[in-house]
Amino acid sequence: MSIEALAEISRHYGANPDYVLAGGGNTSWKNGDTLYVKASGASLADAVPDAFVKMNRKALAAIWEQQYPDSSAERESAVLAGMLAARQAGEEQKRPSVEALLHDIIPFAFVVHTHPALVNGLTCSRQGKEAMTEIFGDGALWIEAANPGYILSRLVKKAMDEYSAKHRRPASVIFLQNHGVFAGADSVDGIKDLYGEIMAKIDKKIQRRPDFSGEQRESGSALYAAPPPLGGIAKTLAELAGGTAAFMRCGEIAALVKDRPAFAPVSSSFSPDHIVYAGSDPLFVDMPPDENAAGEAIREAWKNHVKTTGRNPKIIAVQGVGIFSAASGEKAAALALDLFKDTIKVSVYAESFGGPLFMTADKIDFINNWEVERFRSSVST
Repeated sequence: MSIEALAEISRHYGANPDYVLAGGGNTSWKNGDTLYVKASGASLADAVPDAFVKMNRKALAAIWEQQYPDSSAERESAVLAGMLAARQAGEEQKRPSVEALLHDIIPFAFVVHTHPALVNGLTCSRQGKEAMTEIFGDGALWIEAANPGYILSRLVKKAMDEYSAKHRRPASVIFLQNHGVFAGADSVDGIKDLYGEIMAKIDKKIQRRPDFSGEQRESGSALYAAPPPLGGIAKTLAELAGGTAAFMRCGEIAALVKDRPAFAPVSSSFSPDHIVYAGSDPLFVDMPPDENAAGEAIREAWKNHVKTTGRNPKIIAVQGVGIFSAASGEKAAALALDLFKDTIKVSVYAESFGGPLFMTADKIDFINNWEVERFRSSVST
């Protein structure tokens, strides 16, 4: 049964951190009348047939015929209402992936959307489109950066129609700038073949890989009991966050926290997942000459960050020490470190394609204020 195959291919990629982290990525299978798509915030690694939302494809298609408000908040609310109304009877307790519309219009039985750091080294780079054309020719489609959800789906729909008219075949691989990749095929083996080709071709172009040698991660009581300044910094951050702190250091991080200029390549966000789980604006703290003053320096930097952004930082880089995460709970703190490590990978891989390219301020702001992503974060953490 194909729903079983969908669950299997979802676990295959969802359990592999090279493709999916936290609640990221989404998958689907469709037949003539029904789209089965991953529920928002659900983990692909644990996918079972009941984890997918059954959607009425005619109701989804009707969304394209609607006129929506110009206001992004009003538009996204109206589109979400339409997608919720497209759920089949008995599915009311599930919320479909925000990319359900996009899954429905890709004309293949199986669609798998992931955010591999290797792929995003390409999609989050300054010469990504040119590199994609060089690597894949007309075998893939490039989509310029767009807000996820309805706007992205509309942009992809237009590009797919143009691609099909020109090449007389649908695009089976779609790269999304600052987002990830979609692959579509009529079998799970076809999906695996596509992803194998995607990863192998990009991997051949990588000129430098991140240095994770000597990686150290600490959290909880062991971290708080660490010698100065580590333990004291962690306690201060946990107090400021009203929760807990975690710590990470490795060869690449040691170089990044040398000073502010060194930290610049990872100082903002590459993709929506990075914003959802690790925040859009990591805090860099200059270490004072007197280590005993570290706590005071962190408190002052934290206060200024909150005043400027209106949000607590999730990632805190302390000069010469390493990377900390601070969150309300241990799972959220661990995920923040996981996603920041992914940020490092993307930044390093992007060096092979003209250098890293962050999301623009308006698109970062959209994700920070989008109800859909707040929901996804709450489910995952």
